[in-house]
Amino acid sequence: MSPEILVFAQSPSPRVMEQLNQHFTCHHVWQIPAAGQDAFIDRYAAGVRAVWTVGVTGLSAAMAARLPLLEIVVVGSVGFDKVDMQTMRARGIPVTNTPGVLTDDVADLTVLLVLSAARRLPFLDHYVRSGDWAAKKPLIPARTMRGKVAGIYGYGRIGRAIEARLLTLGMVVKYYQPRPVEGATAERVESLLALATASDYLILAAPATAATRHAANAEVLRALGPDGTLVNIARGALVDEAALIAALAGGELGAAALDVFEDEPNVPLALRELPNVVLTPHIATLTVETRHAMGQLTFDNLAAHFAGRPLLTPVI
Repeated sequence: MSPEILVFAQSPSPRVMEQLNQHFTCHHVWQIPAAGQDAFIDRYAAGVRAVWTVGVTGLSAAMAARLPLLEIVVVGSVGFDKVDMQTMRARGIPVTNTPGVLTDDVADLTVLLVLSAARRLPFLDHYVRSGDWAAKKPLIPARTMRGKVAGIYGYGRIGRAIEARLLTLGMVVKYYQPRPVEGATAERVESLLALATASDYLILAAPATAATRHAANAEVLRALGPDGTLVNIARGALVDEAALIAALAGGELGAAALDVFEDEPNVPLALRELPNVVLTPHIATLTVETRHAMGQLTFDNLAAHFAGRPLLTPVI
């Protein structure tokens, strides 16, 4: 029998799912109602050799402990913060993710969020639909983006792709991450707080780790200021959501544009009701082409492992 795989999430690519089912014995947890998933997993756990998961699901230490033959965890996203890496290292279990193939689409959505917040697109859409335009209600002008400073927190592949796009809009780009990036074209500042102080738009593109949790706290948001905008396309855990809501509602922060949240898909009502926010449902990578590429890379890592070949994108 082919290796048994515990599959926690479906790839949106039918071609990827066809390959997965053709080459492996798949136990699709995602197809089972939540109330029956534990029993389903217990039925097959003893023989499972690999886990297919995604960033928002991950793999806990408790779940891994139920899988005595586990050899590899493949994560169908760039983020792997919900995989218990300490457990995987202790057991010598490799983990892979999908860097690179999603960079352009994430950067594109970031620019869309920046533009939507800067030009107040949701408000203007409502202005037309509601009849306010026909009623000749007054409009407050937006501000141009040219010459404004975009501070990027996390200057990896995605951060640099965002920079390239924002430069074409005439913006000035600065960045912060703990270690300087060799060959960086943007100026590095000495801290996230200093970056927020220097920026009109603060863009979060750093990984979710213990060190970055709530990095965008009340102090950082105040430093960004009443004319500043926070943009988050990284992970919701990077933002102190309660502090963000308070800053937006109290006028200490001008606006926010968010694709990720602390407790997805549960976005606080207080955040959803604010007029100075742009909200999207964690869809930065949701294009046909990128989701196929992510699924294919996830499958290719899995196939490489069981063929005895080097992994394409190992995390550990």
